[in-house]
Amino acid sequence: MSDFPTPNFSLDLSDQIALITGSSSGLGRRFAKTLAACGAKVVVTGRRLEKLNEVAGEIRADGGICEPVQLDMTSRESIRAMLTTVEEKLGTVTTLVNNAGIPDAQRATKMSDTLIDNVFDTNLVGPYILSCEVARRLIEKKLPGRMVNISSIAAFNTNPGSAAALYSITKAGIVRMTEALAVEWAAFNINVNCIAPGAFSSEMMDGMLERMGDITKGFPRKRLGQPAQMDSTLLFLVSPSSECVTGTIIKIDDGQGGR
Repeated sequence: MSDFPTPNFSLDLSDQIALITGSSSGLGRRFAKTLAACGAKVVVTGRRLEKLNEVAGEIRADGGICEPVQLDMTSRESIRAMLTTVEEKLGTVTTLVNNAGIPDAQRATKMSDTLIDNVFDTNLVGPYILSCEVARRLIEKKLPGRMVNISSIAAFNTNPGSAAALYSITKAGIVRMTEALAVEWAAFNINVNCIAPGAFSSEMMDGMLERMGDITKGFPRKRLGQPAQMDSTLLFLVSPSSECVTGTIIKIDDGQGGR
């Protein structure tokens, strides 16, 4: 006799404390509101505190629990201090969504050292440090955890006109980070997975469209994806039904590119 319900699926996240980076706008904002709607206690983080307060206000108005905490992903001190603040206010983070990221928007040979450092630190080093800090706390307390890293289709494909070589490199690093940490932390019941979106509507995409024009003309469905269309994938990866899924990368690109 199976010990699992039929179907083995639940959207009840009321026992979870979820931290979403880069959640003042775009995909991160949607992720935070989605997890809160399913009962998770949510922590929204980013540089723009006024925007975080807006998100928190919206979540609270809908009956959710949300704490806005300012975070600089390029600073290890900021990352560790943020987690201490979260623990004091809500408890141990059990669900992490590594969403924060910035584009390079510059040819590789023309990038300044400052831009190189910011892209690496925001897109790859910061998420790695944060993941390790969250995992350390989960392991110490013998708690299971879920991590979802947001990569990009750019991790697998780039083109001559994109001026996004370093962005592509860091997002490919996120893919490999997902696979490697999933293996190391499986014994501690910490699942690490990854979503690789294609072109979705966001502030970052707005900047890309300004530089490159309407890229949707080359897509089979002639459209950008909308953040809400990632809800189901995110909820699957943070819910109990994905207990055996770890080290997996799910591409969501609306058929925009080849395979």
